[in-house]
Amino acid sequence: MPVTGRTQLLVSMIGFIAVLGVSRTGAQQSTASLSPAALAEIAQVEAAVDGIEEATLARLANPPDNQVQQVELLGKLMLYDKNLSVNRNEACAFCHMPETGFTGPVSELNRTTGSYPGSVRTRFSQRKPQSHAYAPLSPVLHYNPGQGDLVGGNFWDMRATGRRLGNPAAEQAEGPPTNPVEMGLPDLACAVYRASQRPYRALFERVWGAQAFAIAWPVNVETVCNVPGPAPTADPMPVHLSEVDRGRAVATFDQMAQSIAGYESSAEVTSFTSKYDAVLAGKTQFTAQEQQGYDLFRGKAQCNSCHRDGGPGEDPLFTDFTASNIGTPANPVLPFYAEGQRDAQGYVANPAGASFVDLGVGNFLDSGHQLSHPSAVDARWLPLVPGNKGRFQVPTLRNVDKRPYPGFIKAYGHNGYFKSLKSIVHFYNTRDTLPRCQANDPGEGTTCWPAPESTDNINTKRVGRLGLSEAEEDALVAFMQTLTDGFTSRGVQ
Repeated sequence: MPVTGRTQLLVSMIGFIAVLGVSRTGAQQSTASLSPAALAEIAQVEAAVDGIEEATLARLANPPDNQVQQVELLGKLMLYDKNLSVNRNEACAFCHMPETGFTGPVSELNRTTGSYPGSVRTRFSQRKPQSHAYAPLSPVLHYNPGQGDLVGGNFWDMRATGRRLGNPAAEQAEGPPTNPVEMGLPDLACAVYRASQRPYRALFERVWGAQAFAIAWPVNVETVCNVPGPAPTADPMPVHLSEVDRGRAVATFDQMAQSIAGYESSAEVTSFTSKYDAVLAGKTQFTAQEQQGYDLFRGKAQCNSCHRDGGPGEDPLFTDFTASNIGTPANPVLPFYAEGQRDAQGYVANPAGASFVDLGVGNFLDSGHQLSHPSAVDARWLPLVPGNKGRFQVPTLRNVDKRPYPGFIKAYGHNGYFKSLKSIVHFYNTRDTLPRCQANDPGEGTTCWPAPESTDNINTKRVGRLGLSEAEEDALVAFMQTLTDGFTSRGVQ
């Protein structure tokens, strides 16, 4: 990181301390206490998660008789089940709610931290939550020699490859439960054990078989599973099972993940009900500004070079499933930068501290730097590490502006640096034409930009100097707002 960027980072972290109350309680521990505004909004989201779970549990009294719909019901129940986190306080849906297009639902966190706290509330990831809508349509990660590029997978760094299960979304679902900065269980077997105690057990066994939970659990399983991960290096699978029971637990964990991916594939999540879809179907028309934005999207702004709007035989998913480094600045208020000391459980989330640089796909391919391990790294891809440092998956633009009310703040970019759709469009347009910001520059984001977090493999072909007027930027935003689902009904459920 350049000296100016590091100075800006340290200055901004002082501001972060003032906003969120980061404090040192000794040389071996650092904690981040959330602001009252964030806590209040988090409580509202938690109540909403509980309400959706309660309504979904009620469906167990009369479950569907179709196996596909049964799988979808199981997936939804597990996505909204906070008992699958170490402290029984965080469902997957905490970071992926429908009113925001299945991404981060806490405006105050989006405005400040960008990332979300895990089940251990003082642990934060270094990245903003991605949407899981449309994620199941990503292909299994593969290397395309014609493009000279990796294509597919899930997660910002593509680390849910889908190579083992044939389904990137299922492998993505296997990441958070044992990620120490997310749901925090010390062993995947804990997720299986917790699921075996839940009201949906009978439906799970009906779908996947009576063997799913036929596991001889050790007498200390509750105690073990109540301790936040990661597991000790000397005891990487602290739920001590026989070889057969371990294999059964792994298989059931896979089936849990496949159920979640099944729900994410359903019309309830991946619905194709935006105004854009209605225009394609001839049911409505763009406004003049939206049409201008679409023309720019496909033309002068070059957006659909990566955010593809479909071609012959393609669904318009607004991503090409590759990765790119657009030069996003570091987000200096990520709590992750302050996680360089041991926490109360002795875990160090970020040994690099304030000097941390997120290298995205390159870090995943360099297998020693994985965040969590839902998928193995193909050793044949190791030569691709240098060419993928700093690159992050091109996200779908579907639901990119979906929000519960106009003043709700969404974060953009892998680290949540951008706080509005307009700001990231302005960045794409002016990254290389505006000067570098100085520390605390009041023009940041308008008349100047900070240095990129990483200059490795930076995209200079389609980003940085688009030559758009402000009216053209606004037209692009107006077009992308037509990608919000819910404009039409889902039709076939």
